[in-house]
Amino acid sequence: MSASIQMAEGHAKAPALRVSREGLRTLLTWRRDVRRFRTEPLEPGLLDSLLDFAALAPSVGLSQPWRFVHVRSPEKRALVRKNFAATNADALGGYDGERAALYSRLKLSGLDDAPVQLAVFVDSDPEQGAGLGRRTMPEALFYSVIIAIHTLWLAARIEGVGLGWVSILDPVLLGADLEVPPAWRLVAYLCIGYPAEESDTPELERSGWERRADTPAIVR
Repeated sequence: MSASIQMAEGHAKAPALRVSREGLRTLLTWRRDVRRFRTEPLEPGLLDSLLDFAALAPSVGLSQPWRFVHVRSPEKRALVRKNFAATNADALGGYDGERAALYSRLKLSGLDDAPVQLAVFVDSDPEQGAGLGRRTMPEALFYSVIIAIHTLWLAARIEGVGLGWVSILDPVLLGADLEVPPAWRLVAYLCIGYPAEESDTPELERSGWERRADTPAIVR
């Protein structure tokens, strides 16, 4: 095969993209951290499709270090709920006064209702990628998993599916309870399902916990 043909095969012409700026803004605006879910299951095959989208995310050295664990058994889910309850109680103890009262009223997870629960780990030493790009910044593996999660989040929103990120967990205990390899580190625990309600405003803003701020760039 000639070099010119090889180059043509390796450099396919990109299709025309019809995503408008306003459409992208709408998608990002309605991508909310969902805590209230309907209990009905996802459409058959939809979860696999969303994970396929997640795998399109960029990763350092093409290492694809994300590891998704679909937590389905009632026993494992009970361990996750127990973990959350203990960690949440400890977090509440870090506040006092009005903040403590407000924290106690927040709904901070969808663990009781979300039909799909995914624990997302980073493989801290994947063979894939042969270490490219992470000798001086090994945390780039972690960042790669974050991008995959965000890609999954946007893909879910397009399908009318909500995603909630539960971070109030003991990550070491969760890894042990789910019996994952020692080199895996928890990045996120995701609740996924059809939202019971929808809003274009973050729930923490609606509850009075915090308001979204502008993020100006620093000029040097």
